[in-house]
Amino acid sequence: MNNNVVKPTVVVLAAGLGSRYGSLKQIDQFGPSGETIIDYSIYDAIRAGFGKVVFIIRRSIEAEFKEVFVDKFNDFIQMEYAFQEIDILPDGIKMPKDRLKPWGTGHAVLMAADKVNEPFAAINADDFYGMRSFQLLHDKLKNLDNSVLGGCLIGYRLKNTLSDHGSVSRGICTLTPDGFLEKVTERTQISKGQNGEIYFTESDKQVLLDGDELVSMNLVGFSPLFFDFLRSGFKKFAAGNIDLKSEYFLPGAISSMIETHDVKIPVIETPDLTYGVTYQKDKPIVKKMIEEQVKSGKYPKQLWK
Repeated sequence: MNNNVVKPTVVVLAAGLGSRYGSLKQIDQFGPSGETIIDYSIYDAIRAGFGKVVFIIRRSIEAEFKEVFVDKFNDFIQMEYAFQEIDILPDGIKMPKDRLKPWGTGHAVLMAADKVNEPFAAINADDFYGMRSFQLLHDKLKNLDNSVLGGCLIGYRLKNTLSDHGSVSRGICTLTPDGFLEKVTERTQISKGQNGEIYFTESDKQVLLDGDELVSMNLVGFSPLFFDFLRSGFKKFAAGNIDLKSEYFLPGAISSMIETHDVKIPVIETPDLTYGVTYQKDKPIVKKMIEEQVKSGKYPKQLWK
């Protein structure tokens, strides 16, 4: 056995404001012993074989966030922190005077660049992904070549990712005939209708979807060279950006990488369902799902006992 094999890292995007949720859902309790969704993600990541976690947070929540997590994972996995603030920008980018909105998920991942030198996964803090999804991602990342720009994406069926309580954002995947990712199209207003129909809204028009589309839930993996690509892409985005509310989304960066560098990104479909928390009304549904998984033996009643 080679004990010198470098384990992949997990980068957790936990700097979100949670405006639609109404509170810091990153530290809200969902499990039977007060576990957060992040607890379950890190537990699954450790079981899958990941060796380090980097939390992307804001300085305004640092104390509260660390109070919840700093002692919890220390005995199980290496931990580091990085900060996403609107004024933390690559060299050469001037902070727009009236910018108030965060720069988006692509910018968030870029904040981990100084903390990661190995293949890594990027995940949302508020999505329950499932053990098999982490295992599929880990098994792909452990064989990823550090010296080559590359990555992979875990795909979920759209109908298994929606909220009953409002619109959500999803990256809809378009695949090549041989199963690689062609592009990811970010749709920010995907909803369920009263009769179960699924649609997104664009320019005040409703466009129907069938629900079987594979979507990205930001459970993705990359070689560390992706940071160089992100940095270059963000500079171009910020230099040409005149809309102070527009964001540098991770799905758009992935699509650009495929188009400009001819990178083949395999899309690995997971059998897991995913449970996201966008609204307060989502919380009872996620809590019940976790309770059922604990009863079935997939998770212990107390994760870190």
